[in-house]
Amino acid sequence: MSFIDLHMHSSYSDDGEYSPKDLVKMCFENGVKTFAISDHNSAGAIKEARDAAKNFGLTLIPAIELDCFYEGVNIHVLGYFIDEEYSGFLEIENDILYKEQLASKERIELVQELGIYVDLDEISKLSKNGVVTGEMIAEASLNNEKNRNNILLRPYFQGGERGDNPYVNFYWDFCSKGKLCYAKVEYISLKEAIYHIKKSGGIPILAHPGVNIWGDENILSKIINEGVCGIEVYSSYHSEEKTKFYKEKAKELNVLMTSGSDFHGKTKPKIKIGSVYCEGNEYVIIKNINKTALMEI
Repeated sequence: MSFIDLHMHSSYSDDGEYSPKDLVKMCFENGVKTFAISDHNSAGAIKEARDAAKNFGLTLIPAIELDCFYEGVNIHVLGYFIDEEYSGFLEIENDILYKEQLASKERIELVQELGIYVDLDEISKLSKNGVVTGEMIAEASLNNEKNRNNILLRPYFQGGERGDNPYVNFYWDFCSKGKLCYAKVEYISLKEAIYHIKKSGGIPILAHPGVNIWGDENILSKIINEGVCGIEVYSSYHSEEKTKFYKEKAKELNVLMTSGSDFHGKTKPKIKIGSVYCEGNEYVIIKNINKTALMEI
């Protein structure tokens, strides 16, 4: 366990379960003293989280996680110490909401075409603002008796080889880029993401690169050269091998190292707040990120 967690999601994210206030309480209960709620393309949770953090004596780093594309690859960029009132974030949030709503219909249809029964009434209960994620489709489908004997879903039931994190594993296997049920959303470019984060006074950090680009040193160097200031080295998604690789790369490229769980709640049940071990580097991480924030002002 760690007393910092700089990557988690509230109900302001389409796939987040808990309110900002509840997340702050959970941080306190798990011994996390410094944290960041970094919702997908939204800064809406920050004010509520800040007020709650004061009551618990915790330190909040205002943050966001922007979906973007770079050379055809969908990557996520965290922005720390942002100004949540920055108007550009609201414009991005509204634009992506509309695009996600359109993609949701296509995503459902593609899953249905595979022969998986999707209860639209149940989907409606799970969705937020008309957005339906792959994880929501998985939840509705895996809990419906009509799919109990569906061979495609067998790995995601309890005891199956993909049953550890069934909802998000379903997303990766069926709805992520290049998979059968992928519905493309035109996110902003990496350059735009960096621009908006820095314009708001923030620091751009590449989130969980082991998920998106793994060992591609060329694209990693190019991403850093675009103006990204750091790498989320310590992540729930990184094995010891990946952690070592990105730690070495961060030193080689002379950029910040950060740590975060990417906690969502029920969509990623194995991931817990404060669960990422960062080799006792909490104070170093916080010191360096604060120092960089002051330099950006």
